[in-house]
Amino acid sequence: MEAAPVSEHGAMTVMLRGSTTPLGRAVGERLVCRGHAVVNDDGGHSPVVGTANVVIVDLTVGDHDDLGRRGTSVTDRCERLVERLSAVEPSRVVVLSSAMVYGAHRTNPVPLTEDAVLRPDTEFVFARQLAAAEATIERWRTSGNDRRVAVLRPSVVAAAAGSSSLGRAVAHAGGRRVNADDPPMQFLHLSDLADAVVVAVETGFDGVANVAPDGWIAGDRLRSLAPARWRPPLPDRWAEVVSALGWRFQRGPIPPGLLTYVRSPWVVTSERLRDLGWVPTVTNEQAYVEGTDGAWWSTITPKRRQEIALGASVGAIVALVVAVIALVRRGRRGW
Repeated sequence: MEAAPVSEHGAMTVMLRGSTTPLGRAVGERLVCRGHAVVNDDGGHSPVVGTANVVIVDLTVGDHDDLGRRGTSVTDRCERLVERLSAVEPSRVVVLSSAMVYGAHRTNPVPLTEDAVLRPDTEFVFARQLAAAEATIERWRTSGNDRRVAVLRPSVVAAAAGSSSLGRAVAHAGGRRVNADDPPMQFLHLSDLADAVVVAVETGFDGVANVAPDGWIAGDRLRSLAPARWRPPLPDRWAEVVSALGWRFQRGPIPPGLLTYVRSPWVVTSERLRDLGWVPTVTNEQAYVEGTDGAWWSTITPKRRQEIALGASVGAIVALVVAVIALVRRGRRGW
């Protein structure tokens, strides 16, 4: 994006929630470069002098990874956000949600527009709570005068240093089904999402906007792009069992309830955001390749790696002891 501010509202004070994440840093840097003042509001206690040109940007309600690290839920974080909005009464608000709120269904139109009914998978708590959070924020918007709220619904976010666990999960599972067609999928680069947030801030957009690159990756094309893995494609029923066990032991990144999103379409169109001036610079394929370059081992914590390594060592020792006992017994029978 250009370095000069283009906001019709002039320079603004942006209270940024989620400023320390890769996306938050990218958004903050862009806003500062464009002449806006950025205030870290992660703690929800930043002082504000006047609210005439204050914007609150919340990147935390839809941050699956940060919610997990902090042991909180979308619902709790949304309640805190609404409390903050009521206390500050900013001129505008930008909230990051997810296109997952539409749900993945065989009957979904391709692509989905913002007018589609929200039908998140009932087993995927994160998407279900996000849909409820959007409704809560909408109630706050309509309960006051001149409240402008932009809700962004990005597709799967991918980047070399900014992919979320959900992004890695969808990328990991996509194009891996047996005797079934894989649905089209979209992958949004983190830099393009950061640009979208800035556009929403500067234009004063009020409403819901999808965020995704042009088009999508067809299922057969996704198969050809998928990096080689040791695990072969599995039928859907077996995939559910293996994925549940993998998530439990961090052997694979597929959380329960997410498999629906790699079996049915939920791709979106971003024409509404493009009409505001947003232009994606990274294609679906480029974002996918960049976000899936690493192996599963690189996506887990050092502590978990140590636990897995220790478990593998113990397993190897047990296997060796069993083998020795078997040989001894066999030898005794031959005496």
